[in-house]
Amino acid sequence: MTKKKTITVTSEDRERLERLFVSSLAAAFLDKPYLNDLRQELEQANVVGRGEVPADVVTMNSTVVIKDMKSKETETFTLVYPDEANIADGRLSILAPLGIAILGYRVGDTIRWKIPNGEGRWRVERIVYQPEREGIPA
Repeated sequence: MTKKKTITVTSEDRERLERLFVSSLAAAFLDKPYLNDLRQELEQANVVGRGEVPADVVTMNSTVVIKDMKSKETETFTLVYPDEANIADGRLSILAPLGIAILGYRVGDTIRWKIPNGEGRWRVERIVYQPEREGIPA
């Protein structure tokens, strides 16, 4: 993990992610170092209520446009829990390395993160949809 910045997460997202760590689904990922990275991120996170999260922060169920700084290509993903993930439909699991990487970051932030084939760099270009900004209940 090469993230240095403290991320911002909602208290609801943090609680649900902590429950995920002890679920049978997460057991399949226990040998993945990035799961520990997510745990560390959450331990150090700036935790806020749903009404306090800035509109430019990537939260769970946010749809975000990110730019690969190497290829200069942009992709749009919705950050979801593993049971809702379908990368073909643009639904990126929070347990995927890139999912962990973007959680809690803000528009304009550049993220460096270890991925299976090295290290990647992405920039959060914009948030198309954020449930908290839209007033959608958790």
